Amino acid sequence: MEFAQTGQALGASYRFGERLGTGAVGEVWTVLAADGHTYAAKVLRPEHADDPTLVERFVRERSVLLGLKDRSIVTVRDMVVEGPRLAIVMDYVAGGSLRDVVKGIGPLPPADALNVIAEVFDALVFAHSKGVIHRDIKPDNVLLALPWAEWSPGGVRVSDFGIADVVGERIRQTTGLIGTPHYMPPELISQGRSGPAGDVYSTGVLLYELLAGRTPFAGPGTDFSIAYRHVSSRPPRIPVDDEVWGLLDRLLSKDPAGRPSALEAASTLRRLASRLAGHGPLPLGETPAEFDEVERSATVIRGAFTAEEAAALASAPPADNDGETPDLGQSGNATIARPTPRREVRQPQSRQEETDDAVPFWRTRKALVLAGTGVLLLAAMVAGFIVLTPDSQPADASQGAAEQLSAQLQEQPLPTGLTITRRASFEPSSGKVRLTVSYSAQKAPLSGDFLEVVPGLSDQDACPAVVWEGTAASRNQASISGVDVECGWKLSELQVPQGGSLQLTAQVSVAPADQQAFDDWLQAGSEATTAATQDPEVRGTAYPVQRLMGVELRTPSRVVTPSPLKITLLPVWAGGSDELNPLYVSPAAGKPSQMLAAVAGGEQGVRFSDGCGGALAVDSSGLTVTALQISPQCTVRASVGNFTDLQSPGFGITSRENAGD
Repeated sequence: MEFAQTGQALGASYRFGERLGTGAVGEVWTVLAADGHTYAAKVLRPEHADDPTLVERFVRERSVLLGLKDRSIVTVRDMVVEGPRLAIVMDYVAGGSLRDVVKGIGPLPPADALNVIAEVFDALVFAHSKGVIHRDIKPDNVLLALPWAEWSPGGVRVSDFGIADVVGERIRQTTGLIGTPHYMPPELISQGRSGPAGDVYSTGVLLYELLAGRTPFAGPGTDFSIAYRHVSSRPPRIPVDDEVWGLLDRLLSKDPAGRPSALEAASTLRRLASRLAGHGPLPLGETPAEFDEVERSATVIRGAFTAEEAAALASAPPADNDGETPDLGQSGNATIARPTPRREVRQPQSRQEETDDAVPFWRTRKALVLAGTGVLLLAAMVAGFIVLTPDSQPADASQGAAEQLSAQLQEQPLPTGLTITRRASFEPSSGKVRLTVSYSAQKAPLSGDFLEVVPGLSDQDACPAVVWEGTAASRNQASISGVDVECGWKLSELQVPQGGSLQLTAQVSVAPADQQAFDDWLQAGSEATTAATQDPEVRGTAYPVQRLMGVELRTPSRVVTPSPLKITLLPVWAGGSDELNPLYVSPAAGKPSQMLAAVAGGEQGVRFSDGCGGALAVDSSGLTVTALQISPQCTVRASVGNFTDLQSPGFGITSRENAGD
């Protein structure tokens, strides 16, 4: 069956226009909607439409994909199921892809590369918050709203989230893999699965490519060789700024737990980009002929390959095409979407017995004597052990695990734009946990005091000793803050830059018994901190960055013209509006409140606008509003830090002559 023809109908609402390209999963066409708009449609290959399980998944995922709406993501508009045809209709993005940029330009200036990839991470932050994983980040799937010569920040659009989620299950069942060899995370190759951290890794490969003009593991050998290097080899160092390389090294960590979150990566990239503005691109270097291997004990190959293949790979990574390697796609840049042939690994041929009627060794006198001696020795050893250690008991769990543990937890962004990520590692040699807390801000700088609860391993344990680094820290005092919580710490005078992040570390005297206990401990600290800062019974203004739920605009119900409009911004806590402690009053008199400085950076984070068609005038600072014209129903809009769509209740504007009526 042909995919489509120009002018042919697609469902009841579209007609095919021009074919834009073809790939392993399907073809991309422009389609003209009944309302005259032009969209792009990815028409899946016929073998996908013939799979009833995939069609069912296609229909089931429709609401999820249609709801994946973010400025950095190509919006899915419709999903068409029509007989033997499946199609995903999405916005048409006309500026080309990053693949075109890499081919046409080569390495990009560092600031441009970092800003572009920060926007890719923005898309991943949103998708991951909705439970959607891309699984195939590569230059072809990063589109530009305008051609690169006209590109400006905000012009990146990540596509094909729908393909990864709808077709992914079928591809994993047939090949064990979904992805593109140059960009595959090592856990996908070694274990046959990956999560959000896999998207972070693939985006790190893309960043490397934009900086160097090639992917880190491009080189001699087959696509299989390239894919295997993600597991076995270290990415070659490129001559970039040390901080940039440090971030790249974390993004390309073999261990998913060692990679930053998408949110942290985006913040760090923007901070580094501003520092590298004006730096020129790297010269295009040659691909290396050899790669440095990681320690072989860390190499694991399972899930995607048979046990025999895994053993063969672990002993001899393929460097040359011997004709027996699996076919992983059309090229290193093509998405894998077809079965992987299993290569046969020959087993060593067993030695032929010298004679057919030879007596088995286990029936000989020598074997019987050796067996009897062994039994006697074993019995003696067991008896001696019992005599020497009569009171031996299993190791006490309080001594901690015998191996190094690590855990990570990222919370959803708070209304103020704060995102908290906690990482912890336990080192048996020290018997302590190293806790790292990362605070990230979105649209406004955040500052002031923060609350962090560091509990014991169980409810019965006392609060552990904690030594904080890089901040002034003291025990939370409920009598002062109004927040009553055990094991709470007040971290004072923190400054989190807009679009950036701040990291704090602490040494904690706890020793978890195993990974589950470690995970539970980190989760308990997060939950206790959230419960304390979102307690509706708390009164007062402590820890506003973590406690503020919203901002309420108050205006008089009636004002006269011409006169300044009194606007009051009230904080909204979990327990409701706080009329006693306003965030800000316009026209202002005196200094802004400390709360406003904490959640919006002060007056610079406040802007008012006219909500009634010209009846109000806003001065150049955006902070003073004047009623100019008579209006029976008017509103004022406001933006306060991360709270960007605020609107007051309606009020009337009247003349002074009618003010007494």
